[in-house]
Amino acid sequence: MQHLVDTNNLSDAQIDNLLFDAANFKQQRPPQLLKDKLLITLFFEPSTRTRSSFEVAAKRLGASVVHLDPSRSSTKKGESLADTFANLCAMEPDGVIIRHEENEAPGQLANMQMTTVINAGAGNYAHPTQALLDLFTIKEHFGGDIEGKTIAIVGDIVNSRVASSGIRLLTRMGMKVVLVAPKPFLPQSSDLPQYENLEAVLDKVDVIMSLRAQLERHKKPIFDDYEAYAEHYCITKKRLGSRNILVLHPGPVMRNIDISDEVLEDPRCKVLEQVKNGVFIRMAILKLLLLDC
Repeated sequence: MQHLVDTNNLSDAQIDNLLFDAANFKQQRPPQLLKDKLLITLFFEPSTRTRSSFEVAAKRLGASVVHLDPSRSSTKKGESLADTFANLCAMEPDGVIIRHEENEAPGQLANMQMTTVINAGAGNYAHPTQALLDLFTIKEHFGGDIEGKTIAIVGDIVNSRVASSGIRLLTRMGMKVVLVAPKPFLPQSSDLPQYENLEAVLDKVDVIMSLRAQLERHKKPIFDDYEAYAEHYCITKKRLGSRNILVLHPGPVMRNIDISDEVLEDPRCKVLEQVKNGVFIRMAILKLLLLDC
């Protein structure tokens, strides 16, 4: 039984196979490979893209999906997460897709070895399927060759599981990563190059990944408001100029704060392509974990 708690659960060969399968699924809709499989989605935090993407991916492959709303579950009556999970597993699903506010939750459930566990985002540490879809989008854009390419991750990095997972996977795949944010948004333990000035990196990078500005997560006010943040870190057409930089964002995008309206309409911006690719990557992940392992 294999799980996807973080991308380090996957070998290089498995990652290559995921990207290969995702590309094939994008070219041609596959047969109902998972028609006898049942999945449960268990999201303890709000989600639009990730939950719907997993559900679309599962149904495209013929699997059945049951969504459990934790706000109406027995966890609200004091039942532990482990007991909720064990009761769900007694119904014999083929996998549980979980999002949780605690970093360790998906790993703890995977260690119970009751069914396949897929991490759909946990705490501020891991969002493996987002990292994989970002990798797929970047490789697709550059024709497969990303060795030595540089990506700037811009925004609230310290609170971002997207940044954390992306850093681990993209550096593993040979990319250079630089971090751009005000000092309180930067991780203290990172050995990656760090900048507080976005303009300082624009001539050095091939990709910018903007993150949602999460001012509310910081106890000390850093900016008076989001407009003040945007003055320094919004990805605008003026900032990009004529540079051929790929622009990404995991969503939800705060318009004119993370990325300007103009850039969201610019062909260099692949935010909606990321959403599209997320379905194909998650189809490939479900195939790998439920059929190939």
